Amino acid sequence: MANQGHTYHIQGQLGQIAAHHESFKALWETKWKRPCEMGIYPFMFGAAVDFQPVVDTIIAKGLKRPYNWDEYAQCFFPKAEELVARAKTAEDEGHREKASELYLRASALYRIARFPAPRSEKQRYAWQKGKEAAIKGLGLQSHPMQEVRIPHTHASNGDGQVLLGYYHLPAPASSSHKVPLIIIFCGLDGYRTELSVWKNGWAELGCATLVLEIPGTGDNPGAPSDPASPDRVWSSMFDWVVRQDGIDQGRVVNWGFSTGGYYSLRMAHTHADKLKGVVAHGGGAHHMFDPEWLDAVDDLEYPFDLAHTLCYKYGYGDDLERFKREARDKFSLLNAGILDKPCTRLLLINGMEDEIFPIDDYELCLLHGSPKEARFVADRKHMGEPESMSIILAWIFKLLDLPGDVGKFLSTIPSRPKY
Repeated sequence: MANQGHTYHIQGQLGQIAAHHESFKALWETKWKRPCEMGIYPFMFGAAVDFQPVVDTIIAKGLKRPYNWDEYAQCFFPKAEELVARAKTAEDEGHREKASELYLRASALYRIARFPAPRSEKQRYAWQKGKEAAIKGLGLQSHPMQEVRIPHTHASNGDGQVLLGYYHLPAPASSSHKVPLIIIFCGLDGYRTELSVWKNGWAELGCATLVLEIPGTGDNPGAPSDPASPDRVWSSMFDWVVRQDGIDQGRVVNWGFSTGGYYSLRMAHTHADKLKGVVAHGGGAHHMFDPEWLDAVDDLEYPFDLAHTLCYKYGYGDDLERFKREARDKFSLLNAGILDKPCTRLLLINGMEDEIFPIDDYELCLLHGSPKEARFVADRKHMGEPESMSIILAWIFKLLDLPGDVGKFLSTIPSRPKY
């Protein structure tokens, strides 16, 4: 489908180069230092005291694009290994809270080491070690998470056989006391090891949480280059969900973050009967795959090479030119007719000035298919934060008739290291 003549809402920003792309030093000073100190994305579970010496090493090396990802990742390993060793000692001595924190702080280091995607040998190693640390830390919390292996019973066309996720079921849940389930779809760079940060807030409200990666990321078994693979994966997921005695099947909600919002938007249409509601948060649908858009985004809001990372995620390796030629025709939800299908209750939310996925995509969604709810946050970029988080939580609380306090819930998200 042609896209000639489309003018993006942020057309004036295309062609500019954001300051943080100059070097890792610039990235840290202009974009990452403050969220690291606050313990929020992309530094969930992290501690600034752990990251600063690593950052100093990377800056001293003068790392900048094009990054040597093995050299970059290696810088994080000594501090991460030190934290894991301290965590093991604390665990052996029976200090569960301390051990949990230290394991999760190590996982945060491994996470940034493999950011934005495990494309090199040492980044893949960081992903494996990060999982080991994260599940240990999450398992020691007062609301423990467990890893679940969901059989991909609908696998075909190159899919893997198992969907791995992190799952928390509140202790009171049973066949006679069923609870709501919040299914979280991770994004391009945030995997289940980090997005599990949302678990405590939902647990306090008596909700189960299932955190999953999307095809082409983490451990999702869906064939990355097959646009229909997510439909098969989610069918297998729902086959598993329906067998969980403690889950209220009429109160299942999905929240997709960033690139996960693209998959939430699709699932809201393909599996509408399985879901009470869906939040597509900061996702895309069609224009996110425009060659003109992909030509520009490596230089815009995203910390690193967004177009190249998407190319890798969608199964094209490093063949960016082919990805740009084929992606829109292949993955567009408009071209596939998905947007014209009936959908479950659906909230589209993002920042108007998003430079990762154009707000134009959500405007397009409103022109097709079932009526939808939308909230576009003025003067905010990707994800519409911080306002979007309060809006989403209030929407889900009302949808599920939960007595939630937005402020109290959000206070569970930032990392506050004690040890």
